[in-house]
Amino acid sequence: MLLALFAVTVAGFLLFGIFQGDRTRQIQVLWVAQVPMDAALAYGAWRLRALGALYRRFWSAIAFAGCSFTAGDSFQALSSLLAPERASTSGGTVQSAFFTIGMFSNVMACMLFPQGLKTAREKLVFWLDATTVLVAGGVTAWCFAVNPVDAQLDRVTASITAALVVVGGFSATKVALVPRPPMARIAAWPMVAAPVVQGLAAFLPGPFQRHDHYYVFMVLLLPSLLIAIGPRIQEVTARIGGAAGSVRRRPYSLLPYGMSALTFVVFILVLPGDASTRLWGATAGVVVITALVAGRQLIAFQDNVRLVGRLDVAVERLVDQETLLREQASTDGLTGLANRSRFNQELAGTTGTVLLIDLDDFKTVNDTMGHAAGDALLVEVAGRLCAAVRDGDLVARLGGDEFTVLLPDCDSAGAGRVAEDILRRLAEPLTLDGRIITTRASIGVAGSRPGEGASTLLGNADIAMYEAKRRGRSTWVIYSDEMGAKISAEAQLVRELGAAVEAGQFTLVYQPIVRLDDQRMTGVEALIRWNHPTRGVVSPVDFIPLAERSGHIVAIGGWALREACRQAAHWRSAFPAAEDLTVNVNVAGPQLRTAGFVDEVAAALRDSGLPASCLSIEVTETAVLDDEESAEAMLRLRGLGIRLALDDFGTAASSLGLLLTVPVTTLKLDRSFVESITTVGRQAAVATAVSQMATALDFSSVAEGIETDEQRVLIQSLGYQYGQGYLFGRPLPPDEVGDRWAEMNTVRTD
Repeated sequence: MLLALFAVTVAGFLLFGIFQGDRTRQIQVLWVAQVPMDAALAYGAWRLRALGALYRRFWSAIAFAGCSFTAGDSFQALSSLLAPERASTSGGTVQSAFFTIGMFSNVMACMLFPQGLKTAREKLVFWLDATTVLVAGGVTAWCFAVNPVDAQLDRVTASITAALVVVGGFSATKVALVPRPPMARIAAWPMVAAPVVQGLAAFLPGPFQRHDHYYVFMVLLLPSLLIAIGPRIQEVTARIGGAAGSVRRRPYSLLPYGMSALTFVVFILVLPGDASTRLWGATAGVVVITALVAGRQLIAFQDNVRLVGRLDVAVERLVDQETLLREQASTDGLTGLANRSRFNQELAGTTGTVLLIDLDDFKTVNDTMGHAAGDALLVEVAGRLCAAVRDGDLVARLGGDEFTVLLPDCDSAGAGRVAEDILRRLAEPLTLDGRIITTRASIGVAGSRPGEGASTLLGNADIAMYEAKRRGRSTWVIYSDEMGAKISAEAQLVRELGAAVEAGQFTLVYQPIVRLDDQRMTGVEALIRWNHPTRGVVSPVDFIPLAERSGHIVAIGGWALREACRQAAHWRSAFPAAEDLTVNVNVAGPQLRTAGFVDEVAAALRDSGLPASCLSIEVTETAVLDDEESAEAMLRLRGLGIRLALDDFGTAASSLGLLLTVPVTTLKLDRSFVESITTVGRQAAVATAVSQMATALDFSSVAEGIETDEQRVLIQSLGYQYGQGYLFGRPLPPDEVGDRWAEMNTVRTD
């Protein structure tokens, strides 16, 4: 449409030049060319009604004005074509009536659109500036309407032209001063300039009053083009960059100063030609002083603007700093993922599924390759997690090697697919410090359910993750109510464990350890039992793992150590011949790593009076494997003269180097290698290897779980020195141990 309007304008300009000297033809071209421009104004304004409800009434009024202009100019064009002798640039009664209606509609449009002024001060400032503009325009119109600059300008034309100037000035004021104008300034200024150009052209002297030059007709046609292109520019601007919206105003407006200057110009122009020099001097003084005061004020405004600019820069920096701090508060510093705080915020307002991911082998990487390699691994894992999730999912690092993924609006099947993809991506080998490693993870999956909060959802995912670890790791498990019930039961058991020691609910039973060549009883292994007041006897298989995870094993193990030492000392006192009887006490890894554990053992020996050589501490391979604290404790225990045994040997990730670095004195073959040793050749081969290692390293060897004579004979033939199992006796209460010792040792001396 813009091209068409410019084409009409260019064609009109060419025809004005071609018909130079033929004023009638030029007038006909002028009125005919204005008709499509008026129609374009009406059509463009009507289309803008659909772009927003806020300014619909404004554009409706502009569209109505365009229709009025189209009707009036169409009538005038037909009149000039049908009656060339009456052709005139002033228009007739009909055209003037439609023109007046259109201008009234424009004024109403300017009055109708919202000003966007909120406070009373903003409204006062706006109307003061607007009144200044209107008064200046009114003074100009009044002076030139009463005293036209050219005798050919009649009062009616002057009045209409004055109205155009006032309308243009008022429109310019609103567009320039209000915060939310109905159109972008690039589109508004052509429409505002249209009545101003038309009004000024009416007051220009010479050819502009006689209308006998082609450039005069060009100027007369120009306002129609300006007012017609405004809506089209606004439509293009709105579709490309959105609505006009709020505009940032300068701290001050130049319009009042411009209007003051215009008033002085008008005042000077209307001064009588025979004015005295006194009047001219006073006038010049008023003008100069006013200009100086205005200039001084503008300089002060500029200083304020610079100050405000510096303040704006400072505020922007503070805002940027605040944004940075907010990002740091919600972002993990190492991986760039969301942190626990942000994840909890997002989780609180979202329904979906949570994946809790814990790396299975991270500690090994951190311990063997260093923290830098561990950090690099975490960053790589973060990238792979982000690559596996969907757009809109949230990946977060909760801490350490624990990650989580929030899948909004995702069911268990979709969560399972994401979990599988995560495991697949993590399993892809990567190179760290020149070494190729493979990462595995355990994933717990839990979906939100009505009535459950964010903490419950994350807790359910945590339960499922530990279940995945229990099932062998490198897998994913969906939470179920059965898991929750099991965890709740375990949590209750843990709470009861905390009070069991003080309540005296634990007892020790003792299983004999015999020398295989003569089957004499040389020692006992202390085994703990929990006599629960309501549950009955709770198996160690059920509560020992819970005690280790909860930390209660330290208190429970300490009690067992002291009680075993006390009981062994009592046996030595009651049976002097049993002075070499050894008591074996199981010690968990957390106990070994507890500060002061060695001192606690020494105190138990001292308080009970039991010699250190009569105490044997049993630990598992996993308790001391790659653990410097445990190895150090073992060295100190051996320094006290205490015997050390590796229990359940052969079942864990054994390291032969462990036998050289940890000062053990005994290897205990796990019962799993004994139960089928007479029928399964592989188990016999393992048992043989363990016996040979013990002999080569000068360790004593004990086979656990012997239940038949056939097993005893084979175990003894493999070189084992000691045996333990139901064949020699079940665990006994302490008051029966003395009798069993006397029975076994007396029989063998007969």
